[in-house]
Amino acid sequence: MVSPVRLQPAPDLFDVARIRADFPILSREVHGKPLVFLDSAASAQKPQVVIDAVRHCYEAEYANIHRGVHYLSETATHNYEATREKVRAFINARETKEIIFVRGATEAINLVAASWGGANLKPGDEILITALEHHSNIVPWQMIAEKTGALVRAVPTDETGDFLFERFEDMLTPRTKIVAITHASNAIGTVVPIKDVVATAHARGIPVLIDGCQGIVHRGVDVQDVDCDFYVFSAHKLYGPSGIGVLYGKADLLEAMPPYQGGGDMIETVSIARSTYAALPHKFEAGTPNIAGTVGFGAAIDYVAAIGHDAILAHEDDILGYALERLRGLNDIQLVGTAPERASIISFLIDGVHPHDSGTILDQAGIAVRVGHHCAQPLMDHFDIAGTVRASFAVYNTRADVDALIDGLQDVRKVFA
Repeated sequence: MVSPVRLQPAPDLFDVARIRADFPILSREVHGKPLVFLDSAASAQKPQVVIDAVRHCYEAEYANIHRGVHYLSETATHNYEATREKVRAFINARETKEIIFVRGATEAINLVAASWGGANLKPGDEILITALEHHSNIVPWQMIAEKTGALVRAVPTDETGDFLFERFEDMLTPRTKIVAITHASNAIGTVVPIKDVVATAHARGIPVLIDGCQGIVHRGVDVQDVDCDFYVFSAHKLYGPSGIGVLYGKADLLEAMPPYQGGGDMIETVSIARSTYAALPHKFEAGTPNIAGTVGFGAAIDYVAAIGHDAILAHEDDILGYALERLRGLNDIQLVGTAPERASIISFLIDGVHPHDSGTILDQAGIAVRVGHHCAQPLMDHFDIAGTVRASFAVYNTRADVDALIDGLQDVRKVFA
């Protein structure tokens, strides 16, 4: 039986209907039902301006970059580098040379682990992560630890899935050589106090890498204010194309790191005997990049910046609060991860129902959620579960989407009654 709930009216934040109209896919139907997309933590949908930017690049301005003197090459190079400046301003980096384009956050972390880690880690050194991490911020560190003899250690979470700051402080030792930590959990939404983490680590001379895939979307970041050494994120979660992402690194660290890959565009000179490498940022950008994706990424940054992170955060907090209130009105819902500071992500289970069964029934109602371990198996192990149903909210979601989810969950309960 559904418990009665008293819901506050939605605040007058911004025109959500206009926002939704910017995303063509939200007007389609799935299984004959209006699409309710609640899987943006995996990959967000794309506004028309991003789609148009990618299409225009291919239709009118495409050529390889950095190598041609003809009009199309120079135009493509200008547009590509213009996005680098947009990223710099978006995260408030000091210089564009601190912005490295990669395929995504996964490649960015692998780059730092292989390049910085390969040059700096030794047997007995420790890499400190947390139990909240996505596999992309676990496995690369395990791989470099195997090569160097270092050890990966993880800060545990409490029963709510919150970050244990005092435990983090206790686990910093003279052997700790780098901290690699999420800004916000992709599985349960826990937000980590990254500025305090960085200050504490820096007081001991330890650099910090932050996985910002969720944080950049829901909170934004000022890398100079946070003072992190590395910050990584992917465009596809920020309403941009897939296959393009960012590694921000402090210039002095990046300059001291050896190249991650060899090939075209990352060299200064090449002979059969030896090669010299290009200056930042090109030292880490071997080969032909995702040119059109980078242009689309620039359009996505413009789009998000025009709305503003304050407005986005206020809207998403309203949707999150409404969803939590409605879910708590269902007496057979188990919320997984209830940290007080969280992004607009909810993981839950329905008593007696496998997450995949819940997801399948919801899909028949046109409701897209994510089910499984969300590439966070250590966190699932912490809660002693195999996985969850995850609903994640974005700038285009509404309270009506939450209502549709609740109605869909009622259908799940009826099937398994």
